Amino acid sequence: MTQRDRFTVAGRQTDCHVFEGEGTRPILEKNLRVRYNPKQVEFPDEIGQWRREVEEEQKRAEAAGEPHRWNNPRFAVQRLVIRRTHTLEDPGATLTLCDADYYDFLATSINLDRKRANGVTLREEYLERRDPVDAPAFMFCSLGVNVAVETGRDHKMLFSHRSALVAGPNKRRWNSSANEGLARNHDLPEDGSAISLHAVARRALKEELAVHAGDEADLELLGFGLDLRNNQWAAFFRAVLKDLGEDELRDRWTKGVEDKWEHDKHAFVPADAESILRFILDQPEEHWTPCAPALFYLALVRGAVLARGGDPAGRLDVEAVERRLMRDREQDDA
Repeated sequence: MTQRDRFTVAGRQTDCHVFEGEGTRPILEKNLRVRYNPKQVEFPDEIGQWRREVEEEQKRAEAAGEPHRWNNPRFAVQRLVIRRTHTLEDPGATLTLCDADYYDFLATSINLDRKRANGVTLREEYLERRDPVDAPAFMFCSLGVNVAVETGRDHKMLFSHRSALVAGPNKRRWNSSANEGLARNHDLPEDGSAISLHAVARRALKEELAVHAGDEADLELLGFGLDLRNNQWAAFFRAVLKDLGEDELRDRWTKGVEDKWEHDKHAFVPADAESILRFILDQPEEHWTPCAPALFYLALVRGAVLARGGDPAGRLDVEAVERRLMRDREQDDA
């Protein structure tokens, strides 16, 4: 059995495994390959019955005029392979996707701890007794693109709090600045070109934060994580909005945001390591989504590396602040 380590910040362990990336080097868009297999994900018979139960329940709720979930087409992750370029050994990745839908996702995500006929849960079989990275595609009917946003005008990091209206286990939790799940109706190009995670990140900025294509933004893919609690893949992006600050964004939000309902509050925190790490640690662990702390930590490291002119030793600057905060907290608890 392979145990995947969990991201830890200042002694606080999360349910996120950082699969690739440590903040010092981004995965360039040209070094990310997304392969698409237009074949529907397949379930074992018993899980297929759970999926039919989900569909019947959502149809019943819709007919009764009750809140229900639209079955939007999405993707399942068949595999994620990490690689290095031949000459410079820059980080790269190959992501292979097939077809899935939202009911496919619900069938597994809400039933991870449901006993099957053999008495074993999905969590026990695929996440605890085996390496979760090797789980079959039907276990990964969701890939979230998560963006950590830093404002260029006043150098603040943006944290978004998911509202009670969003579906899934991460409602009422602090999360990335913006995030979107890959969806076939939005992210599968009609011209047959490759799916772009960078384009999904830009869509997340537009739909959740009203940051448009005309706004200058430095966007970098920092890596990938695996939410071990909810069994979902996550892509980690950092975006620096060069000409926008807190005041400009908040003013823009008063004029309307496409998916404004997804968040009920935002926090703008000075984008230095001490302020960001204090903010993360000051919120109770259960108030965070599993992968958000890892995303913001990698974004901090990337900012520190760039501040050193590209020197990877910027990572050590963040770690030094982290150690000091741990000592301060230990003294406060003594």
